[in-house]
Amino acid sequence: MTILVTGGAGFIGTNFVLDWLAQYDEAVVNLDKLTYAGNVNNLKAVEENPGHIFVTGDIADGRLVEQLLTRHQPRAILNFAAESHVDRSIDGPDDFMQTNIIGTFRLLECAKNYWQSLDEPQQQAFRFVHVSTDEVYGSLAANAPAFTETSRYQPNSPYSASKASSDHLIRAYHHTYGLPVLTTNCSNNYGPYQFPEKLIPLVIHNAPAHKPLPIYGDGLQIRDWLFVSDHCSAIRTVLAHGTSGEVYNIGGLNEKPNIDIVYQLCDILDELSPLAKDADIDSYRDLITYVKDRPGHDRRYAIDASKIETELGWRPSETFDSGIRKTVQWYLDNSSWVEQVNSGAYRQWIARQYA
Repeated sequence: MTILVTGGAGFIGTNFVLDWLAQYDEAVVNLDKLTYAGNVNNLKAVEENPGHIFVTGDIADGRLVEQLLTRHQPRAILNFAAESHVDRSIDGPDDFMQTNIIGTFRLLECAKNYWQSLDEPQQQAFRFVHVSTDEVYGSLAANAPAFTETSRYQPNSPYSASKASSDHLIRAYHHTYGLPVLTTNCSNNYGPYQFPEKLIPLVIHNAPAHKPLPIYGDGLQIRDWLFVSDHCSAIRTVLAHGTSGEVYNIGGLNEKPNIDIVYQLCDILDELSPLAKDADIDSYRDLITYVKDRPGHDRRYAIDASKIETELGWRPSETFDSGIRKTVQWYLDNSSWVEQVNSGAYRQWIARQYA
């Protein structure tokens, strides 16, 4: 038995592959393009594992995907491959259109052809899991009810528009061809191996170096935060027990303003990485720097995850307090990993983005 994971050297994909191989004997074919946010060194713990087959390649490369499906005969495809950073989609949307829309289309075409070639029992067992985002639903007012699986799509950034497009393709291939698909829309993830362009690892990396902690606008944008291992367990649950053609929202039950996240991170860092006695600041909070808000910044996201709890019995295991402490400790313990991914190009991008 084998599964094909796309984007398995990125943040969420890495955690999924590591968790999967720690719990199951089933092999993983891991296809990743290794863009700036993909890092094969994330997978060092399984590089000698014969159940982990890593392939460098693009989901838009139909010939390669067809070869992998024919050779390894996976019972499921889990699509994590995506360009995912809103800021970068504003700065340069082309990569987002190519990977998130065209790439998903090419992957679906290969999956459809492969699935149609299977015998009936194999077709019944096969699943295509598409990992998406809550950002496709747009922005919520402060007192509006949380997003459900039937909320209207109202994407507000090139990134979320590209993901919304991919979600529609997934739905179309189920209803037109019968391809057994499952879509998950998750809230903001955090945890180990997240590229330090995102808020939480950026703060953890910048603070001990006494670099500014940039906060967009007033910092009161609200997000629901999900520890990445909980997200991985939810995806495994959806793969095992989800109903073909259904959508499942995955949330962490942790709505918090961005500024509160940064305050909490600073307080944990004050405890775990104390300032020197001669430091020119009294707390890492003193490094908080407000910068111009990004264009079209959504004010609030919130996930109603009652469907996956009621139908599949899944709930997150981590509270935000427990998950964020584990995350801070991981980054402090793995500073060499952070330095390795902080290339000159990344530093230049950060300097330009928060100028």
